[in-house]
Amino acid sequence: MERASIQSSPVRPFRSPGRGPRPVASMSGPRSGPRSGPRSGPGSGPRSGPVHIRIDDLRGPDVAGLLREHLAAVAVHSPPESVHALDLDALRAPSVTVWSAWEGPALAGCGALKELDARHGEIKSMRTASSHLRRGVASALVRHLLAAARQRGYGRVSLETGSQEAFAPARALYARFGFEPCGPFGDYVDDPNSVFMTTELPTTA
Repeated sequence: MERASIQSSPVRPFRSPGRGPRPVASMSGPRSGPRSGPRSGPGSGPRSGPVHIRIDDLRGPDVAGLLREHLAAVAVHSPPESVHALDLDALRAPSVTVWSAWEGPALAGCGALKELDARHGEIKSMRTASSHLRRGVASALVRHLLAAARQRGYGRVSLETGSQEAFAPARALYARFGFEPCGPFGDYVDDPNSVFMTTELPTTA
């Protein structure tokens, strides 16, 4: 399962397996908000400084520790067969890009975007550091991931999260960004422990 004034870093040229790099524009321009609802996520509180989001190579101990925490937390609420969170090795696959969010030297959160096909991406590994909860970090990451998806030319972004009450805040956050319930996608199958959500991205002329 997967679960601010913000200055965004440029999105790296993305290389899918078997395809050449796809050019991507800089993300230094105006931010795009959610398709519906307010910009900030539920429970956003005051921030002590700007959050910077950048592509992460997964070599740092802080990000590795946060992702291990993410895997452990998911396992608490879901049976093993219903855990779909990616470990560090899986997140290093060519089809996956990971971003980390920082407030000064402090890690605030992380999130990833996995290419399912040329028009469809999946949000993975969303996690906010416990020291930065309710500061809008998750909203900033979702906004950044959706902007990256649009720049890659995706027409749809989907995700899988938990059906348990512990995942209700995540489901509410995604709903604020226009995600709606859907059926299983990709390699997923129906699972009472999973909720699948998706959103269509506007096409550019």
